[in-house]
Amino acid sequence: MFPQLYKKSYIPYFILIFVTLVSTLLLWLPFIAGSKSINGIDTSSISFETVLKNWDGPLYIIPAKTIYDIEDPIIKSSPMGFDKKYFAAHLPLYPATLRIFSPFVGYPRSTVLSTLLTTFALVCFFYYFLKKLDLTKKPLLLSLVFLFITPRFFIVRSVGSPEPLFLLLLLASVLFFIKEKYLYAGLLGGLATMTKTPGILLFIAYSLYFGITYIKNKKIIFEWIWISLIPVGLFLVFLLYYFQFGNFFAYFASGDNIHLVFPPFSVFNFQKLWVDTAWLEEVVLYYFFYLIAIITLFPAMKTNDTNLGQRTRKVFFVFMSVFFISIICVQHRDISRYSLPLLPFALITFEEFFTSRKFLMALILLLPGIYMYAWNFMLYNAAPIADWTPFL
Repeated sequence: MFPQLYKKSYIPYFILIFVTLVSTLLLWLPFIAGSKSINGIDTSSISFETVLKNWDGPLYIIPAKTIYDIEDPIIKSSPMGFDKKYFAAHLPLYPATLRIFSPFVGYPRSTVLSTLLTTFALVCFFYYFLKKLDLTKKPLLLSLVFLFITPRFFIVRSVGSPEPLFLLLLLASVLFFIKEKYLYAGLLGGLATMTKTPGILLFIAYSLYFGITYIKNKKIIFEWIWISLIPVGLFLVFLLYYFQFGNFFAYFASGDNIHLVFPPFSVFNFQKLWVDTAWLEEVVLYYFFYLIAIITLFPAMKTNDTNLGQRTRKVFFVFMSVFFISIICVQHRDISRYSLPLLPFALITFEEFFTSRKFLMALILLLPGIYMYAWNFMLYNAAPIADWTPFL
């Protein structure tokens, strides 16, 4: 009846959606079942509500319900003790999706529904991205690896989180930029910036790429102007804040939520609030991983844009360099989450290794450990919500 559904070209997308769904449901299973113990951890009081409580998902519900109206009784009630200005740190695009889904499943469950659906879209688009640019001989395998390669990404794609939406918009913008469709690159980059403020780094990376191109070719292309839509996205967010908070720069007055500091590597300071530990060796490993990818891509800068492959590697290099510089200036324990925008491009850079038999064998053997890490983290990372009333 629907022959187009059975085309072989669609099968990888069905596989990716199926694996995403099953892996997420398996992660949720102990919470749904109310398990009494997970790997020796006493979990006698858990439920699916524990998944819904994971930071920062519930906090996005407040902007979704109030549209940042500081006169709204919900914001005035100071949910979880947070001042009204705090919610300016939670940009509006992800809350907009919660508002769309809430009539069907309610606001708390809309946080995970939105994340799940955008993860479907993200992993399918990643596969399309790989195929469209011919970046690997094994696009399906690399896309499956993407779902599990970092335990932190496994978690953020399974709880209330704007990261999958942000990564989807970011990847789509980069694809259109590589294809020299700057209007769409700017529009999608603007939407990324309305999801999370690091989206503005796209504008810096694209501008730097144009600058390098101009130095080589001494030529300006009018269509480059469309990347200015990226800061326009952030301007619209700040304009919304002006009308709702009475402060155009409310984001910067939202509290201790801006973690970019100088000098670099300031994350290695156990006395800082958002660090609070000296056990940070995996942060160094993340720095190594992404910096090696950047160094690997550097030779592409010596080539001309004579083919799509060369242009792709040059865009990757510039993009990753800008984001990496920002990441090493982040003073926050959660570098694994802040660095997620670099992950797809590093995977592609080392695609031969990440689709090799030896790596896939190691990943399969470590999957139980990844699940144990995720369950442990989600139990630890649940927000202390005693009263759900403001979030319902």
